[in-house]
Amino acid sequence: MPNWSPDGKHVAFVRYGSGGAVDGIWTMKTTGGGLKAVPGTKGASDPAWSPDGKRIAYAKPVGTQREIYVADIDGSPAVRLTHTAADDLHPTWSPDGKYLAFNRADTSGHSRVIRIRLSTLAQTPVTGSGSHDWTTDWSHGNRIAFSRVDSSGFARLYLVRPDGTGLHRITASRRNDKNPSWSPDGNRLVFTRGGGDDADPEHLYLVRADGTALTQLTKTDSHDLEADWRP
Repeated sequence: MPNWSPDGKHVAFVRYGSGGAVDGIWTMKTTGGGLKAVPGTKGASDPAWSPDGKRIAYAKPVGTQREIYVADIDGSPAVRLTHTAADDLHPTWSPDGKYLAFNRADTSGHSRVIRIRLSTLAQTPVTGSGSHDWTTDWSHGNRIAFSRVDSSGFARLYLVRPDGTGLHRITASRRNDKNPSWSPDGNRLVFTRGGGDDADPEHLYLVRADGTALTQLTKTDSHDLEADWRP
């Protein structure tokens, strides 16, 4: 789950221990040095670096569910943002750093996009309660991309404004599209496309935000997942 720092000089990522358990979130320089653990993130996933480069949001298990936290890079105590019986994951920052969007999966098996204001912790639904929405990414142009399993039965990429308006689909393959990541200019997305079976290869693709100019980037028999576009 790599995530670039805003200055493009560091990457945050999830590290697994020798026994297969999640060791936590770590950061390192893009040159390969400076490896550091983010304190208090054992078991955490989905790191997302804040626009000012000072904080990382992530999902962390609390009992059987995950909640959204924010931690300072300097090691200050983490702040828990959500307290629900649902599963909260995949946080992404607004361009001004005042909000996070994330996915909330409820006990009925549905997942929707939620927006939370950091100053008040007020939460606002962005997509509907009967949705199957995952893997959000918030662009500098103030649009949220996400993967939705729609009536076709396949996961496709959708865009929506942070207030829930302007929802529209941008891919329509009979394969599964997930993990979108915006280009810095907000004009394109890189994402993973794969079949419905775990044995099917998964490749990285590019697409313009209007759904045109689809381009396959990787073609080997592999599973290419969770790309993150460098700022």
